Amino acid sequence: MQKFPLVSVICISYNHQDYIVSALNSVLNQSYPNIELIITDDCSNDSSQQVIKDWLINHPDVLFIPNEVNLGNTKTFNNAAKKARGEYFVDLAADDVLLKDCIKRQVETFTNSKFKKLGLVYGNIELFDENDKFISIYYNGKEKPESGDIYEMVISRSTKICSIASMVKKEVFETVGFYDENLAYEDLDLWVRASRLYNFEYIPEVLAKKRELPNSLSAHFLKRNNEKSKHLHQSTLTIFEKIIVLNKTKREHKAILKRMTFEMHKFIYSRNFRSVLKLLLLAIKAKKKTYF
Repeated sequence: MQKFPLVSVICISYNHQDYIVSALNSVLNQSYPNIELIITDDCSNDSSQQVIKDWLINHPDVLFIPNEVNLGNTKTFNNAAKKARGEYFVDLAADDVLLKDCIKRQVETFTNSKFKKLGLVYGNIELFDENDKFISIYYNGKEKPESGDIYEMVISRSTKICSIASMVKKEVFETVGFYDENLAYEDLDLWVRASRLYNFEYIPEVLAKKRELPNSLSAHFLKRNNEKSKHLHQSTLTIFEKIIVLNKTKREHKAILKRMTFEMHKFIYSRNFRSVLKLLLLAIKAKKKTYF
């Protein structure tokens, strides 16, 4: 491996006119010297594309891919990833920020890891609001982010992975497949499929800042009688179906039952009763597998 392997940062913008410049500058300000930045805008209906074009005047070597129609995060990332040349990928939302040494620490961890089949590294993050005001630390001491074979941690939701502070080896995408374009959100599905085959390593440092906005994707999980909420819940059900197939032990089936209980509360709160029924049927299927 070369001394400074190329890292591809794919920055996806959708109605991020107020934040995109901070995200892009955080990539340029990295202490790591070998970075390829690819910007893609998912047909924003605000001024995001113009803000990006203005920024590109001083950075003409950066690739910009504007979508003519809204494709969603999964398709938008996959299209950009096909053009990426890096050995490692970072998926950066345009309202988030990488701290100066983020990529340096991630590459160092890959280089010096004791794990032979390391596919992903992840760190801690700060949560902040639309006014750049600090909210909290993601891993605040109660959680126990793990390293190594963390498949059970991923499926049980005992500790969530910070996607914004993650770096994924390109080989992982090539082996397990890129983001599932049928899903409304991408990270959990990739973590599940990747952690079944690869080791992950946690970096106990704050590496990035994630912006919490009222219209963030996570806020839609609990919205009532909402089509976007229903799509999110259907995606969760699809991921659960995959997990049941990937599980190998009774312990793992018990772990996914724990996560199903957590998701059930969200389904009920959002009054998505069709998804509640589907989840109950999946839970019965998983429960049966704990007996044999």
